[in-house]
Amino acid sequence: MNAFEKEIRAIIEAEGPMPVSRYMALCLSDPRHGYYATRDPLGAAGDFTTAPEISQMFGELIGLWCAEVWRMMGGPARFRLVELGPGRGTLMKDLLRAAKVVPNFLKAAGIHLIETSPVLAGRQKETLASSGAKISWHKNVDTLPEGPLIAVANEFVDALPIDQFVKTKDGWRERRIGIAGGKLAFGLHPVPVPGIDETLPPRLRKAFEDSVLERRDLGPIREIAGRVAKSGGAMLIVDYGHRRTTLAHTLQAVRAHEFADPLELPGEADLTSLVDFEALAAAVKKCGAKTYGPIAQGVFLRRLGIEPRAQRLKQNKDAKTRADIDAALTRLIGEGPRQMGELFKAFAFTHPKLSAPPAFDS
Repeated sequence: MNAFEKEIRAIIEAEGPMPVSRYMALCLSDPRHGYYATRDPLGAAGDFTTAPEISQMFGELIGLWCAEVWRMMGGPARFRLVELGPGRGTLMKDLLRAAKVVPNFLKAAGIHLIETSPVLAGRQKETLASSGAKISWHKNVDTLPEGPLIAVANEFVDALPIDQFVKTKDGWRERRIGIAGGKLAFGLHPVPVPGIDETLPPRLRKAFEDSVLERRDLGPIREIAGRVAKSGGAMLIVDYGHRRTTLAHTLQAVRAHEFADPLELPGEADLTSLVDFEALAAAVKKCGAKTYGPIAQGVFLRRLGIEPRAQRLKQNKDAKTRADIDAALTRLIGEGPRQMGELFKAFAFTHPKLSAPPAFDS
């Protein structure tokens, strides 16, 4: 038991078992013990690796995607270029370098990074210092200035807190985290939650007992969608998840690149769950934006030209560098169990009057 678990136990003992979403938020965002607040989790020495850290090609292609969307918007003289959950700043660094080829794009962009972690914000400042760009940092999307925007989020939505509900013989009951047998443990709230079946897609309304429904707090994405619908622009989301709502327990913890028990050593592992893209699209549409996708990450990157980009990067390189580029390409677009091409999806939304963005127009 670590010190943070003692604090969580004290909360449970004082207030009763807590929703999964509260536990998840505490573990990830507590200012003293939270996972993201206290460490840089990325890379071989951390707990997981994201696409921008695998290859520069990922951020470069997203940079060109953003520049083309800006052109489709009519090339406004000022807009907000926003990234949610920027990690080490690697994606934004590659994005800005690639977008230099588009005249006036960077001149028009006001760059805004949404980051709650002081540790990662420090890494982002180091990474982006050489870009010469003027960058503003925000704790949440609410403080973004008004106006048209283009936003990107890679592996951001999966870490937004979820609530879980379990189908029982007397209806859906909320899963909560309490103490049993001397340990943190999952349990169920004694009172069923009414009306859940009516909110599900018709195909899921006769769920079997023990089915698990996950509902995510999409507040930051709704805020961006509302701004896009009102003021213009687009957002690109790349994350891992299901195309359609699925009844399954997908909450997982990752520590040192291995799966771990999410209730052990709170604050010392990354907690995520698979993104429900059907529910995400429904939430965005309610805000007035137009949705596209999801499509597999491999399809998305191929349509943006990742394969010819890899060939150009390999020109005049030694054998090891060429092999590294090929390995990174396979990791990003391959469909094997340890590759990202199919598990990860790309999803976009735009102002209703904007045409389909790049890679979603096929």
